[in-house]
Amino acid sequence: MDYQPLLAALPHTPLAPWLANLPEQITAGLSEQRYGDLPGWKQALMEMPQIRASRIDLQQGVIIGTPSDCDDTTRAQLRAALEQLIPWRKGPYHVHGIHIDTEWRSDWKWDRVLPHLAPLKDRLILDVGCGNGYHCWRMLGAGAARVIGIDPSPRFVVQFHMIKQLIDAQAPVDVLPVGIEDLPPKLQAFDTVFSMGVFYHRRSPMDHLRELKEALRPGGQLVLETLVIEGELGEVLVPEGRYAMMNNVWFLPSCATMVSWLRKMGFANPRVVDVCPTTPEEQRSTHWMRFHSLPEFLHPDNPALTAEGHPAPVRAVFVAEAP
Repeated sequence: MDYQPLLAALPHTPLAPWLANLPEQITAGLSEQRYGDLPGWKQALMEMPQIRASRIDLQQGVIIGTPSDCDDTTRAQLRAALEQLIPWRKGPYHVHGIHIDTEWRSDWKWDRVLPHLAPLKDRLILDVGCGNGYHCWRMLGAGAARVIGIDPSPRFVVQFHMIKQLIDAQAPVDVLPVGIEDLPPKLQAFDTVFSMGVFYHRRSPMDHLRELKEALRPGGQLVLETLVIEGELGEVLVPEGRYAMMNNVWFLPSCATMVSWLRKMGFANPRVVDVCPTTPEEQRSTHWMRFHSLPEFLHPDNPALTAEGHPAPVRAVFVAEAP
């Protein structure tokens, strides 16, 4: 997992102030003393066969190579390495004839978000809570100059590096084992900042919005996707216990409330551009994610409710600009 190309490039970008702390943050985020499973995941990465891809398609999906790029034995070795990092949550990936059918159809979310984005060509992009980096690759496919994803889960970081080795080890896409709180304050560096599926996990929603705004350059675009509820201005659900079996869900605002919060935190022209219920076709268990998923998180007698009796998941996409 080589971050030297990124570190070498940063002095020539608006991210130069991050260099003072970033190497130490990466080391801490990939500490084998902290994450006991990490050595095994690294070993799987090292054992993964290197296969030259005859085609790379990051516009129609994340499609790497074809079945004819390797023989059956090599493909079996590749599958075995990839399966050691189960569960795979974001995707799907198509890798030399292997379909990594992830828990989430993240391509569906991308298709909902893409029409509302400022053109990504030549942009410097931050993807907060990016998981294994699926959307980062789609951002590169849309023309981004450099994409930096951040996610503190080392499993997702290793998954990302598996995919990066199969695509191009020098590609200007990186996933860092850090959180948004590790960015320098008031960095004002990124042309576009994505926060998708993160907001409702934050204990302090206003602090998260502030962190997102401080990462953006003036005029840069925020793309925020989160769980919402139906309701009027000022309405918000704060589950006392779990929500859809998750114990780290804090604030689910109405769309009008979310727009108001964005405006309160100083964003320009905040607006909701998409609202979509989450279905068991979009989030479910698969061979590549073998734990319970959305079908088990909904009420057994009423799929319009979560297992706890709250409104079932609905997700909305908001966009706004930094002043």
